[in-house]
Amino acid sequence: MRIDVITLFPEFIDSCAGIGVVGRAQERGLLEVKTCNPRDFATDNHRTVDARPFGGGPGMLMTIGPLRDALQNVRAAAVQPARVIYLSPQGTRLTQEKVVELAHQERLILLCGRYEGVDERVLENLVDEEISIGDYVLSGGELAAAVVIDAIGRLQDGALNDAQSAEQDSFSGGLLDCPHYTRPVSDDLGAVPEVLMSGDHAMIRRWRRKQALGRTWLRRPDLLARVELDAEARTLLEEFRHEHRAAKNQQGGVR
Repeated sequence: MRIDVITLFPEFIDSCAGIGVVGRAQERGLLEVKTCNPRDFATDNHRTVDARPFGGGPGMLMTIGPLRDALQNVRAAAVQPARVIYLSPQGTRLTQEKVVELAHQERLILLCGRYEGVDERVLENLVDEEISIGDYVLSGGELAAAVVIDAIGRLQDGALNDAQSAEQDSFSGGLLDCPHYTRPVSDDLGAVPEVLMSGDHAMIRRWRRKQALGRTWLRRPDLLARVELDAEARTLLEEFRHEHRAAKNQQGGVR
């Protein structure tokens, strides 16, 4: 898969994409991340890529010319058709389901805005989709692009040393992830649940599913409302609720 990023700060994207899972995916030839700077397509000595908005108001807007030329240049760099995505707080919220969809594309072009954004005509005519990573405003699209690249990169076949890691992530299957523990078995901060050291894989699977259901119920009931629960899941969730209420009542009694 190839991802091109149009950005005024290519060194930031190059740095983020060169480390960790994404860096490993590139080393293994599973993913290719390229950057393109719109300033390279500016026509004046100052390499200007912005101008004041018509109608007045604060800030500057990225202009059509350098962005259009940068997009044309990037499109011509590879034969695969590319989906152009603009990172914007006005876009569709990024979800794991959307990440999985994007991870199956052969090629993406991520457009990073700066200042007050880009000329609306670019969005209307040259962009296929707008995506937001949350209901807040950043100084530019680079951080959002890095999030998208990381989320997509780790889903490429062979990017993770253990393929099951992605399957057990939060939001896979619509639920949050279960708790995880490692050494030491006992610490001042608590002990590892005995079931995880039992060697009984069926019981461990059941415990993990119950914890994932319960954690989603506690922290993200909106997600749980969208999941169709089978008979086992309903039983496990009721068990978790009962245990949770009992633990809270016990804590109240101790106090």
